[in-house]
Amino acid sequence: MSHLPSMPGRTDVMEIFALVPHIAKPVGEAAQCVMRDDAPFQPKERELIFAFGSGVNACHYCYNSHKAVAATYGVDPTLLECLLSDIDSAPCDEAMRPIFRYVKKLTSTPSRIVKSDIDAILHAGWGEDAVVHAALICAFNNFMNRLVDGLGVNVEPKQFQYIGSMLNQAGYTLDRIDEFLQEGKANVKN
Repeated sequence: MSHLPSMPGRTDVMEIFALVPHIAKPVGEAAQCVMRDDAPFQPKERELIFAFGSGVNACHYCYNSHKAVAATYGVDPTLLECLLSDIDSAPCDEAMRPIFRYVKKLTSTPSRIVKSDIDAILHAGWGEDAVVHAALICAFNNFMNRLVDGLGVNVEPKQFQYIGSMLNQAGYTLDRIDEFLQEGKANVKN
């Protein structure tokens, strides 16, 4: 349930952003850049990283939303539970393990990041741009986790699949999301 008196029931992030449209637009544009523009990670990997960081934070809304987006890209939803349980035994690409270790540490104990955390990513075959993108995804997921948890954003569980489809198809810019929502408005609240 939302913590905002004007939104006493279940509230999604778009309803929150409607209260601050002048902020929502650049946030959506930044999200589009981080999650969809050119990067060393494919969109499905970025969604997996975002969902993983949200799982580390125990942010129910973002974890389930981005888990659903990752699933639209063919990611097995059980992979996230495995990663959250034990990165080393999770059935993922070996080169992604240092990325997940880095995101977990950056989320949980950011002041403890050391050069060896970065070196592990570089030794796995990634370039410095991958380190920067991993940090950007992690920073953005932490920003969103604080926003939605701080305001009590939550939706019915069946809506996560819709959110996943919306973000896969429309991306993160508000004009594209608004178009998508107008086409399927009945699905958002049902």
